[in-house]
Amino acid sequence: MGASVAYWLTRMQPGLAVALVERDRSFARASSALSASSIRQQFSTPVNVRMSLFGAQFLRENGIAFNESGYLYLGEGFEGAHAVQKANGADVALLSAAETKRRFPWLNVDDVKQGSLGLSGEGWFDGQGLHAFFLGSARKQGARMIYDEARSLRQGEIALQHATLRCRHVVNAAGPWAGPLAAHAGIDLPVRARRRTVFVVSCPARLERCPLVIDPSGFWFRPDGAVFIAGDEPALDEDDLPLEPQLAEFDEALWGRMAHRVPAFEALRVERAWAGYYDMNVFDGNAIIGSHPSRPGVWFINGFSGHGLQHAAAAGRGLAELILDGGFSSLDLSPLSFQRILEGKPLVEANIIG
Repeated sequence: MGASVAYWLTRMQPGLAVALVERDRSFARASSALSASSIRQQFSTPVNVRMSLFGAQFLRENGIAFNESGYLYLGEGFEGAHAVQKANGADVALLSAAETKRRFPWLNVDDVKQGSLGLSGEGWFDGQGLHAFFLGSARKQGARMIYDEARSLRQGEIALQHATLRCRHVVNAAGPWAGPLAAHAGIDLPVRARRRTVFVVSCPARLERCPLVIDPSGFWFRPDGAVFIAGDEPALDEDDLPLEPQLAEFDEALWGRMAHRVPAFEALRVERAWAGYYDMNVFDGNAIIGSHPSRPGVWFINGFSGHGLQHAAAAGRGLAELILDGGFSSLDLSPLSFQRILEGKPLVEANIIG
């Protein structure tokens, strides 16, 4: 998010002085580096559908590797979300169980009534390539890197571990670590670090034309070259757990359900696993983009709850417009403002994965 904001600021106003503060040169713990790097339009809120449509367009236009094999949601009761998606330009299809089976004969759909399939603009992409594009382009456009740790943010100032940085605008783009930084400015930001394990598994069978599949029970899987990656919402979902993969989750909760959905997965083998954090907005599962009314000049771009990388292009552009112009000129992201939290009016996103 920070690299995207820096990219758009320096693109929209060449010569603008922009600094990116980063404590880890390797980005080893960054959520963007640990993401499954997938994109979909199958959301329940219009603003998320539109952000993803722009995200897919951005990937294509900037040469980021993008496999448009789609998302397949399995379950029932998709009509309401489908209407929202179609009304906002998404290329999605509702399928009966029989139609789903014809397209994907390797699936067990005996307990499924519907499938919702993205026909274009959905799939997975080179997430680290997207980050490198934002970061490299921002630096070419004049943004500078400061390798230090931000300890606190307030209007006109960032307190770093080794220095103090003075500026007109401050952006909190700290992902799962955004809450403590906001607290230093006296703001209660409802964003928490929630650990998710991604399993890399091998299977001798080929699944022809396999999309990213979302099971009714909540787990997901998709191809990744010659293997598959998969994940699930953990039984223990507490804040700030150690960033270590939970291998036991696979045998205890995931393998049996995967084998039920895809009989060929009886022969699965776990090759390795990694863990990353969702920057989970515990208020409503949607992003927070904009400033807090009591802290003008302190900006937030947080709480994407697992769909941040796919929305980075649209979110960064929107926040840059707010900072430079005082309003949105391309895509209206006002439903994601801080105001809804202060008013206690959640914009609930029903389609949170894991």
